[in-house]
Amino acid sequence: MAVNLEPPKPDSLLPVAGVELGFAAAGIRKANRRDLMLMRFSPGTRVAGVFTQNSFAAAPVLVCRQHLGAGKGIRAVVVNAGNANCGTGRRGLDAAAATCAAAARLIQCAPDEVLPFSTGVILEHLPVDKIEAALPACVASLGALHWPEAAAAIMTTDTVAKGRSAQATIGGRAVTVTGIAKGVGMLQPNMATMLAFIATDATIDQTALDTMVRQVADASFNRVTVDGDTSTNDSFVLIATGAAENAEIALDSKEYAAVLDAVRSVAVQLAQCIARDGEGATKFITVRVDGGADDGEVLRVARSIANSPLVKTAFFASDPNLGRLLMAIGNAGVPNLDTSRVNLWLGDVQVIDHGGRSETYREEDGARVMKPEEITVRVNLGRGSFATTVWTCDYSYDYVKINAEYRT
Repeated sequence: MAVNLEPPKPDSLLPVAGVELGFAAAGIRKANRRDLMLMRFSPGTRVAGVFTQNSFAAAPVLVCRQHLGAGKGIRAVVVNAGNANCGTGRRGLDAAAATCAAAARLIQCAPDEVLPFSTGVILEHLPVDKIEAALPACVASLGALHWPEAAAAIMTTDTVAKGRSAQATIGGRAVTVTGIAKGVGMLQPNMATMLAFIATDATIDQTALDTMVRQVADASFNRVTVDGDTSTNDSFVLIATGAAENAEIALDSKEYAAVLDAVRSVAVQLAQCIARDGEGATKFITVRVDGGADDGEVLRVARSIANSPLVKTAFFASDPNLGRLLMAIGNAGVPNLDTSRVNLWLGDVQVIDHGGRSETYREEDGARVMKPEEITVRVNLGRGSFATTVWTCDYSYDYVKINAEYRT
Protein backbone atom coordinates (compact mmCIF):
# COMPACT_ATOMS: atom_id res chain seq x y z
CA MET A 1 0.00 0.00 0.00
CA ALA A 2 1.94 2.98 -1.24
CA VAL A 3 0.72 6.41 -0.11
CA ASN A 4 -0.10 8.61 -3.11
CA LEU A 5 2.67 7.01 -5.15
CA GLU A 6 2.56 5.61 -8.66
CA PRO A 7 5.28 4.04 -10.81
CA PRO A 8 7.13 6.54 -12.98
CA LYS A 9 5.63 6.99 -16.43
CA PRO A 10 8.08 5.81 -19.12
CA ASP A 11 8.44 9.27 -20.64
CA SER A 12 8.97 10.91 -17.24
CA LEU A 13 12.44 9.38 -16.77
CA LEU A 14 14.84 11.19 -19.06
CA PRO A 15 17.69 9.28 -20.74
CA VAL A 16 21.17 10.22 -19.58
CA ALA A 17 23.69 10.24 -22.41
CA GLY A 18 26.41 7.69 -21.67
CA VAL A 19 24.17 5.36 -19.63
CA GLU A 20 22.47 2.20 -20.90
CA LEU A 21 20.31 -0.11 -18.79
CA GLY A 22 19.40 -3.77 -19.25
CA PHE A 23 17.39 -6.28 -17.25
CA ALA A 24 16.58 -9.96 -17.04
CA ALA A 25 14.75 -12.60 -15.03
CA ALA A 26 17.44 -14.70 -13.35
CA GLY A 27 15.18 -16.63 -10.98
CA ILE A 28 17.32 -15.71 -7.99
CA ARG A 29 14.47 -16.04 -5.50
CA LYS A 30 11.26 -16.11 -7.51
CA ALA A 31 10.70 -17.48 -11.00
CA ASN A 32 9.58 -15.36 -13.94
CA ARG A 33 10.29 -11.95 -12.44
CA ARG A 34 12.93 -9.43 -13.41
CA ASP A 35 15.54 -9.52 -10.68
CA LEU A 36 18.80 -8.63 -12.43
CA MET A 37 19.82 -5.21 -13.71
CA LEU A 38 22.90 -4.02 -15.60
CA MET A 39 23.99 -0.43 -16.17
CA ARG A 40 26.75 0.23 -18.71
CA PHE A 41 28.62 3.55 -18.82
CA SER A 42 30.58 5.22 -21.58
CA PRO A 43 34.40 5.41 -21.22
CA GLY A 44 35.55 8.26 -18.99
CA THR A 45 32.52 8.11 -16.70
CA ARG A 46 33.22 9.11 -13.11
CA VAL A 47 31.51 7.41 -10.19
CA ALA A 48 31.29 8.14 -6.46
CA GLY A 49 29.49 6.20 -3.76
CA VAL A 50 28.59 6.03 -0.10
CA PHE A 51 27.76 2.80 1.68
CA THR A 52 26.26 1.37 4.83
CA GLN A 53 27.90 1.92 8.20
CA ASN A 54 26.49 -1.38 9.45
CA SER A 55 29.37 -3.53 10.76
CA PHE A 56 27.93 -6.54 8.93
CA ALA A 57 28.34 -4.84 5.56
CA ALA A 58 27.45 -7.25 2.76
CA ALA A 59 30.05 -8.76 0.43
CA PRO A 60 29.08 -6.56 -2.56
CA VAL A 61 29.51 -3.45 -0.40
CA LEU A 62 33.05 -4.53 0.47
CA VAL A 63 33.83 -5.23 -3.19
CA CYS A 64 32.37 -1.88 -4.30
CA ARG A 65 34.53 -0.02 -1.82
CA GLN A 66 37.59 -1.87 -3.10
CA HIS A 67 36.83 -1.22 -6.77
CA LEU A 68 36.07 2.45 -6.25
CA GLY A 69 39.26 2.80 -4.21
CA ALA A 70 41.33 1.41 -7.07
CA GLY A 71 40.74 4.62 -9.03
CA LYS A 72 40.63 2.92 -12.44
CA GLY A 73 37.19 4.15 -13.42
CA ILE A 74 33.87 2.30 -13.49
CA ARG A 75 32.20 0.96 -16.64
CA ALA A 76 29.24 -0.96 -15.24
CA VAL A 77 26.94 -1.71 -12.31
CA VAL A 78 25.27 -5.09 -11.72
CA VAL A 79 22.34 -5.33 -9.29
CA ASN A 80 20.50 -8.45 -8.19
CA ALA A 81 17.32 -8.62 -6.10
CA GLY A 82 16.19 -11.51 -3.93
CA ASN A 83 19.50 -12.28 -2.23
CA ALA A 84 21.59 -9.83 -0.18
CA ASN A 85 24.84 -11.86 -0.32
CA CYS A 86 25.41 -10.85 3.30
CA GLY A 87 26.75 -12.95 6.15
CA THR A 88 28.22 -15.28 3.53
CA GLY A 89 31.93 -15.02 4.40
CA ARG A 90 34.67 -15.74 1.87
CA ARG A 91 32.22 -17.48 -0.41
CA GLY A 92 30.15 -14.30 -0.60
CA LEU A 93 33.16 -12.19 -1.58
CA ASP A 94 34.04 -14.74 -4.25
CA ALA A 95 30.46 -14.61 -5.54
CA ALA A 96 30.52 -10.82 -5.81
CA ALA A 97 33.87 -10.98 -7.60
CA ALA A 98 32.55 -13.65 -9.96
CA THR A 99 29.57 -11.47 -10.81
CA CYS A 100 31.93 -8.63 -11.72
CA ALA A 101 34.10 -10.93 -13.82
CA ALA A 102 31.10 -12.30 -15.73
CA ALA A 103 29.80 -8.83 -16.54
CA ALA A 104 33.29 -7.63 -17.48
CA ARG A 105 33.69 -10.42 -20.02
CA LEU A 106 30.46 -9.46 -21.72
CA ILE A 107 31.05 -5.71 -21.94
CA GLN A 108 34.83 -6.02 -22.41
CA CYS A 109 36.25 -4.23 -19.42
CA ALA A 110 38.28 -5.18 -16.36
CA PRO A 111 36.45 -6.89 -13.45
CA ASP A 112 37.42 -4.10 -11.06
CA GLU A 113 35.64 -1.64 -13.39
CA VAL A 114 32.32 -3.26 -12.37
CA LEU A 115 30.40 -2.53 -9.16
CA PRO A 116 28.16 -5.30 -7.74
CA PHE A 117 25.05 -4.68 -5.65
CA SER A 118 22.69 -7.13 -3.98
CA THR A 119 19.44 -6.80 -2.04
CA GLY A 120 17.14 -9.38 -0.47
CA VAL A 121 17.41 -12.16 2.07
CA ILE A 122 20.49 -12.21 4.34
CA LEU A 123 22.52 -15.33 5.22
CA GLU A 124 21.87 -17.14 1.95
CA HIS A 125 24.55 -17.80 -0.65
CA LEU A 126 24.27 -15.94 -3.93
CA PRO A 127 23.39 -18.22 -6.89
CA VAL A 128 26.14 -16.94 -9.17
CA ASP A 129 25.32 -19.52 -11.83
CA LYS A 130 21.87 -17.98 -12.30
CA ILE A 131 23.35 -14.50 -12.56
CA GLU A 132 25.97 -15.59 -15.10
CA ALA A 133 23.27 -17.32 -17.15
CA ALA A 134 21.03 -14.22 -17.20
CA LEU A 135 23.67 -11.55 -17.81
CA PRO A 136 23.70 -12.04 -21.62
CA ALA A 137 19.98 -11.17 -21.64
CA CYS A 138 20.80 -8.01 -19.68
CA VAL A 139 23.41 -7.05 -22.26
CA ALA A 140 21.03 -7.80 -25.13
CA SER A 141 18.37 -5.52 -23.62
CA LEU A 142 20.69 -2.56 -22.93
CA GLY A 143 19.06 0.73 -23.88
CA ALA A 144 19.08 4.37 -22.84
CA LEU A 145 15.31 4.46 -22.22
CA HIS A 146 15.08 1.50 -19.86
CA TRP A 147 15.08 3.39 -16.55
CA PRO A 148 11.54 2.26 -15.57
CA GLU A 149 12.36 -1.40 -16.25
CA ALA A 150 15.62 -1.08 -14.32
CA ALA A 151 13.77 0.45 -11.36
CA ALA A 152 11.36 -2.49 -11.33
CA ALA A 153 14.14 -5.08 -11.59
CA ILE A 154 15.80 -4.01 -8.31
CA MET A 155 12.63 -4.20 -6.16
CA THR A 156 12.17 -6.64 -3.27
CA THR A 157 9.19 -5.89 -1.01
CA ASP A 158 8.66 -2.57 -2.79
CA THR A 159 5.18 -2.25 -4.25
CA VAL A 160 6.04 0.60 -6.62
CA ALA A 161 9.12 1.20 -8.78
CA LYS A 162 10.84 4.47 -7.92
CA GLY A 163 12.45 6.88 -10.39
CA ARG A 164 12.73 10.63 -10.93
CA SER A 165 14.42 13.07 -13.33
CA ALA A 166 15.48 16.72 -13.37
CA GLN A 167 17.45 19.07 -15.60
CA ALA A 168 19.76 22.04 -15.06
CA THR A 169 21.44 24.55 -17.34
CA ILE A 170 25.24 24.72 -17.20
CA GLY A 171 27.11 27.19 -19.37
CA GLY A 172 24.16 27.38 -21.72
CA ARG A 173 23.92 23.59 -21.98
CA ALA A 174 21.12 21.47 -20.58
CA VAL A 175 22.30 18.64 -18.36
CA THR A 176 20.10 15.77 -17.25
CA VAL A 177 19.82 13.96 -13.92
CA THR A 178 17.88 10.70 -13.60
CA GLY A 179 17.80 8.29 -10.67
CA ILE A 180 16.17 5.12 -9.41
CA ALA A 181 15.97 3.64 -5.93
CA LYS A 182 14.55 0.73 -3.96
CA GLY A 183 13.90 0.13 -0.31
CA VAL A 184 10.85 -0.01 1.94
CA GLY A 185 11.96 -1.85 5.07
CA MET A 186 15.02 -2.44 7.29
CA LEU A 187 15.53 1.19 6.54
CA GLN A 188 17.13 4.04 8.42
CA PRO A 189 20.14 4.78 6.26
CA ASN A 190 23.36 5.99 7.78
CA MET A 191 24.70 7.12 4.41
CA ALA A 192 22.14 6.35 1.72
CA THR A 193 19.10 4.22 1.12
CA MET A 194 18.71 0.54 0.50
CA LEU A 195 19.95 1.00 -3.08
CA ALA A 196 20.00 4.20 -5.15
CA PHE A 197 21.61 5.08 -8.45
CA ILE A 198 21.59 8.62 -9.82
CA ALA A 199 23.26 9.54 -13.10
CA THR A 200 23.97 12.81 -14.89
CA ASP A 201 25.58 13.63 -18.22
CA ALA A 202 27.40 16.61 -16.68
CA THR A 203 31.20 16.66 -16.59
CA ILE A 204 32.19 16.83 -12.91
CA ASP A 205 35.63 16.76 -11.30
CA GLN A 206 36.14 13.58 -9.23
CA THR A 207 36.80 15.51 -6.02
CA ALA A 208 33.60 17.50 -6.57
CA LEU A 209 31.66 14.30 -7.29
CA ASP A 210 32.95 12.67 -4.10
CA THR A 211 31.76 15.68 -2.12
CA MET A 212 28.44 15.88 -3.93
CA VAL A 213 27.46 12.28 -3.21
CA ARG A 214 27.93 12.85 0.54
CA GLN A 215 26.09 16.18 0.53
CA VAL A 216 23.17 14.70 -1.38
CA ALA A 217 22.95 11.62 0.85
CA ASP A 218 22.86 13.79 3.97
CA ALA A 219 20.07 15.96 2.56
CA SER A 220 17.90 13.14 1.28
CA PHE A 221 18.44 9.45 1.97
CA ASN A 222 19.86 10.07 5.43
CA ARG A 223 16.60 11.87 6.23
CA VAL A 224 14.24 8.99 5.54
CA THR A 225 13.34 6.15 7.90
CA VAL A 226 10.82 3.34 7.85
CA ASP A 227 11.73 1.34 10.94
CA GLY A 228 15.03 2.68 12.27
CA ASP A 229 17.09 -0.32 11.11
CA THR A 230 20.16 0.36 8.96
CA SER A 231 20.52 -2.31 6.28
CA THR A 232 23.69 -4.28 5.68
CA ASN A 233 23.53 -3.42 1.96
CA ASP A 234 22.80 0.32 1.85
CA SER A 235 24.44 1.91 -1.17
CA PHE A 236 24.08 5.20 -3.03
CA VAL A 237 26.05 5.74 -6.23
CA LEU A 238 26.35 8.97 -8.20
CA ILE A 239 27.43 8.68 -11.84
CA ALA A 240 28.68 11.50 -14.10
CA THR A 241 29.26 10.48 -17.72
CA GLY A 242 30.51 13.82 -19.04
CA ALA A 243 28.54 13.32 -22.26
CA ALA A 244 27.10 16.85 -22.05
CA GLU A 245 30.63 18.08 -22.79
CA ASN A 246 30.35 21.07 -20.50
CA ALA A 247 33.47 22.58 -18.97
CA GLU A 248 34.55 20.41 -16.05
CA ILE A 249 32.70 21.42 -12.90
CA ALA A 250 34.86 22.07 -9.85
CA LEU A 251 33.83 22.20 -6.22
CA ASP A 252 32.34 25.51 -4.98
CA SER A 253 31.68 26.85 -8.48
CA LYS A 254 28.27 28.22 -9.43
CA GLU A 255 27.97 25.35 -11.89
CA TYR A 256 28.54 22.91 -9.04
CA ALA A 257 25.72 24.51 -7.08
CA ALA A 258 23.36 24.21 -10.05
CA VAL A 259 24.07 20.50 -10.60
CA LEU A 260 23.94 19.86 -6.85
CA ASP A 261 20.46 21.36 -6.73
CA ALA A 262 19.26 19.09 -9.55
CA VAL A 263 20.81 15.93 -8.07
CA ARG A 264 19.53 16.78 -4.60
CA SER A 265 16.03 17.36 -6.00
CA VAL A 266 15.97 13.89 -7.57
CA ALA A 267 17.38 12.30 -4.40
CA VAL A 268 14.85 14.02 -2.10
CA GLN A 269 12.00 12.86 -4.31
CA LEU A 270 13.34 9.29 -4.28
CA ALA A 271 13.73 9.40 -0.50
CA GLN A 272 10.12 10.53 -0.14
CA CYS A 273 9.03 7.73 -2.50
CA ILE A 274 10.69 5.26 -0.14
CA ALA A 275 8.74 6.57 2.86
CA ARG A 276 5.51 6.58 0.85
CA ASP A 277 6.11 2.91 -0.03
CA GLY A 278 7.23 1.86 3.44
CA GLU A 279 6.22 -1.69 4.25
CA GLY A 280 2.50 -1.65 5.02
CA ALA A 281 2.36 2.16 4.98
CA THR A 282 -0.99 3.92 4.97
CA LYS A 283 0.31 7.40 5.81
CA PHE A 284 3.23 9.57 4.71
CA ILE A 285 4.59 11.64 7.59
CA THR A 286 6.88 14.66 7.44
CA VAL A 287 8.66 15.47 10.70
CA ARG A 288 10.11 18.97 10.83
CA VAL A 289 12.25 20.00 13.82
CA ASP A 290 13.59 23.55 14.10
CA GLY A 291 14.94 25.84 16.78
CA GLY A 292 17.82 23.49 17.55
CA ALA A 293 21.26 24.31 18.89
CA ASP A 294 23.01 22.16 16.26
CA ASP A 295 22.36 19.75 13.39
CA GLY A 296 22.83 16.69 15.55
CA GLU A 297 20.10 17.43 18.07
CA VAL A 298 17.40 18.35 15.56
CA LEU A 299 18.10 15.11 13.68
CA ARG A 300 17.97 13.09 16.92
CA VAL A 301 14.60 14.57 17.82
CA ALA A 302 13.19 14.05 14.33
CA ARG A 303 14.33 10.44 14.22
CA SER A 304 13.09 9.77 17.76
CA ILE A 305 9.61 10.82 16.64
CA ALA A 306 9.78 9.10 13.25
CA ASN A 307 11.05 5.78 14.66
CA SER A 308 8.82 5.45 17.71
CA PRO A 309 6.53 2.43 17.30
CA LEU A 310 4.05 4.08 19.65
CA VAL A 311 3.95 7.25 17.56
CA LYS A 312 3.73 5.32 14.30
CA THR A 313 0.89 3.08 15.47
CA ALA A 314 -1.03 6.11 16.75
CA PHE A 315 -0.79 7.65 13.27
CA PHE A 316 -2.04 4.41 11.74
CA ALA A 317 -5.07 4.48 14.02
CA SER A 318 -5.61 8.24 13.55
CA ASP A 319 -5.55 8.37 17.34
CA PRO A 320 -4.56 11.77 18.77
CA ASN A 321 -2.70 10.15 21.68
CA LEU A 322 -0.24 13.00 21.40
CA GLY A 323 1.58 12.35 24.66
CA ARG A 324 3.53 9.84 22.58
CA LEU A 325 5.05 12.73 20.65
CA LEU A 326 6.21 14.36 23.90
CA MET A 327 7.68 11.02 24.99
CA ALA A 328 9.65 10.77 21.74
CA ILE A 329 10.99 14.32 22.03
CA GLY A 330 12.07 13.71 25.61
CA ASN A 331 13.75 10.41 24.66
CA ALA A 332 15.92 12.03 22.00
CA GLY A 333 18.77 12.76 24.39
CA VAL A 334 18.96 16.52 23.88
CA PRO A 335 21.23 17.79 26.67
CA ASN A 336 19.66 20.22 29.11
CA LEU A 337 16.46 20.54 27.10
CA ASP A 338 14.27 23.27 28.58
CA THR A 339 10.84 21.80 27.91
CA SER A 340 9.15 25.08 28.79
CA ARG A 341 10.46 26.43 25.46
CA VAL A 342 9.21 23.52 23.30
CA ASN A 343 6.29 24.02 20.92
CA LEU A 344 4.60 21.32 18.86
CA TRP A 345 2.19 21.42 15.93
CA LEU A 346 0.33 18.61 14.21
CA GLY A 347 -0.70 19.91 10.83
CA ASP A 348 -2.20 23.33 11.44
CA VAL A 349 -3.06 22.56 15.06
CA GLN A 350 -0.79 23.67 17.91
CA VAL A 351 -0.72 20.90 20.48
CA ILE A 352 2.02 22.06 22.84
CA ASP A 353 2.59 25.71 23.74
CA HIS A 354 5.81 26.33 25.69
CA GLY A 355 5.94 22.85 27.15
CA GLY A 356 2.27 22.47 28.07
CA ARG A 357 -0.97 21.62 26.36
CA SER A 358 -2.07 24.53 24.20
CA GLU A 359 -5.17 26.25 25.57
CA THR A 360 -6.61 26.25 22.05
CA TYR A 361 -6.10 22.52 21.49
CA ARG A 362 -9.17 20.32 21.22
CA GLU A 363 -9.25 16.51 20.90
CA GLU A 364 -11.48 16.76 17.83
CA ASP A 365 -8.85 18.94 16.14
CA GLY A 366 -6.20 16.32 16.78
CA ALA A 367 -8.43 13.60 15.33
CA ARG A 368 -9.12 15.75 12.28
CA VAL A 369 -5.48 16.36 11.38
CA MET A 370 -4.48 12.72 11.93
CA LYS A 371 -6.97 11.33 9.40
CA PRO A 372 -5.37 12.43 6.10
CA GLU A 373 -2.89 10.21 4.28
CA GLU A 374 -0.24 12.95 4.49
CA ILE A 375 0.60 14.54 7.83
CA THR A 376 3.19 17.05 9.03
CA VAL A 377 4.60 17.17 12.56
CA ARG A 378 6.57 20.29 13.51
CA VAL A 379 8.59 20.81 16.67
CA ASN A 380 10.36 23.97 17.76
CA LEU A 381 12.94 23.36 20.49
CA GLY A 382 13.50 27.03 21.30
CA ARG A 383 17.29 26.63 21.48
CA GLY A 384 18.74 28.05 18.28
CA SER A 385 18.45 28.27 14.49
CA PHE A 386 19.18 24.73 13.27
CA ALA A 387 16.48 22.71 11.51
CA THR A 388 15.97 19.44 9.67
CA THR A 389 13.24 17.37 8.04
CA VAL A 390 12.76 13.60 8.18
CA TRP A 391 10.24 11.58 6.16
CA THR A 392 8.64 8.42 7.48
CA CYS A 393 5.43 6.39 7.50
CA ASP A 394 3.09 4.75 9.96
CA TYR A 395 3.08 1.15 11.25
CA SER A 396 0.10 -0.88 10.14
CA TYR A 397 -0.92 -4.51 10.63
CA ASP A 398 0.63 -5.19 7.23
CA TYR A 399 4.10 -4.12 8.41
CA VAL A 400 4.12 -7.02 10.85
CA LYS A 401 2.63 -9.40 8.28
CA ILE A 402 5.14 -8.48 5.56
CA ASN A 403 8.12 -8.98 7.83
CA ALA A 404 6.74 -12.08 9.52
CA GLU A 405 6.29 -13.70 6.10
CA TYR A 406 9.37 -12.18 4.41
CA ARG A 407 11.06 -15.51 3.68
CA THR A 408 7.93 -17.48 2.80
